[in-house]
Amino acid sequence: MEAGEERHWAFGTGFTAALSGVDRALPADVDTDDLAAYALMLGDDALILSQRLAEWTSRAPELEEDVALANIALDLLGQARLLLTRAAEADGVACDEDTLAFERDEHEFRNTRLVEVDCGPGPGGDFAATIARLLVFATHRLALLQRLVGSRDPVLSAVAAKGVKEVAYHRDHAAQWTLRLAGGTEYSRERMIAGLDLVWPYVEELFTAHPVEARLADAGVAVDPAELRAEVDEVLDTVFTAADLQRPTAAARAGGPGRDGIHTEAMGYLLAEMQHIHRSMPGALW
Repeated sequence: MEAGEERHWAFGTGFTAALSGVDRALPADVDTDDLAAYALMLGDDALILSQRLAEWTSRAPELEEDVALANIALDLLGQARLLLTRAAEADGVACDEDTLAFERDEHEFRNTRLVEVDCGPGPGGDFAATIARLLVFATHRLALLQRLVGSRDPVLSAVAAKGVKEVAYHRDHAAQWTLRLAGGTEYSRERMIAGLDLVWPYVEELFTAHPVEARLADAGVAVDPAELRAEVDEVLDTVFTAADLQRPTAAARAGGPGRDGIHTEAMGYLLAEMQHIHRSMPGALW
């Protein structure tokens, strides 16, 4: 690398940018504050779940799964980078995806609470809970992205088109593991049921439209999450039937929505780990 060159060599060189050739102009007659907020919502969902999945690196139950979860995390991280960049463009502020990821405080994140809940390898979670969350999230995300391809915002449309194939694999991977755990030993089945019970109280939030989502859906830019329920329920019920599992009945978790920056206790610990290096060494490049 030439002296003074600022490319991040760790990611390689010579690759075509993910949105190369995509029109970056903001759509006319669309509130740019709403567009920025919506891109943050979708970007934060991907970013935070990517962080949670990365916690399994070197800790998954088998080597192939270690690689699979890491790759899914990288897919989501790629989506997050594009969406956070679009949020900065729409907001008109002088920042990039790194600034939005590492320099915001907890109340400024707009992800749903489902993605932040501790299902990791440490205390408070396990692999089956991680699979349960991935199944729900990927099923919902795929339905959303398939519709978002038709967005009037060319960047959101391009991100969705790229993400559909990725998330289709995520959903299939989680479904296969759900069948494997539910149909394995008595203990693995118990863990799968417990994992679904752990994440289910946060599922309702996925289908509750924030005012920003509602306004942008009317403008042909976003997707009304309430419209996704029937499809998501059908897919999940198909998996549950194949796995001989009952749909969980746990009530929705009380508390404010993550879309408004109201999070669970787990969020602060997650951000402390995710942001530590950046905040400790501001401006550093590697």
